[in-house]
Amino acid sequence: MTIPVQVDVQFAANLDDAPAESEVRDWVEKVINRVGPGAERPLEISVRIVDEAEGRALNRQYRNRDYATNVLSFSACEEGLNDPPGDLPLALGDIVICGPVVAREATDQGKKHSDHWAHLIVHGALHLFGYDHESDAEARRMETLETEILVLGGVENPYKSRD
Repeated sequence: MTIPVQVDVQFAANLDDAPAESEVRDWVEKVINRVGPGAERPLEISVRIVDEAEGRALNRQYRNRDYATNVLSFSACEEGLNDPPGDLPLALGDIVICGPVVAREATDQGKKHSDHWAHLIVHGALHLFGYDHESDAEARRMETLETEILVLGGVENPYKSRD
């Protein structure tokens, strides 16, 4: 059964290679359908695509790191905001992707920009479901899921150059 998903996509930066809203939604839905809860209740995720200044400010504020990073995830579940009354969607959280960093990384790593965008959307969404990469075992588990989801969506294994 497909879980109803509400994905709010915000473009706060003008980028030439950013994915279309429909592509962002498709990748988030792929993650939810692979690892999401079995609930029939609709889910809600926000994806905000930002410039380097906003990405850096958020990374500094929330992670104490003074640089723009590629993706940040903010889980609403940790804040107790995910259980609204009635049939309102369960808010899973927010994903923030810094477009200029994504473009630079894709170029530096010799990857298709669209593939790198897909990878970071999937990566950010998995964080909202509690997946992490703080330990080697957690990283392997998360990377395996990322790869499975991406390959099913037609994207090459983003970690193959490390193998």
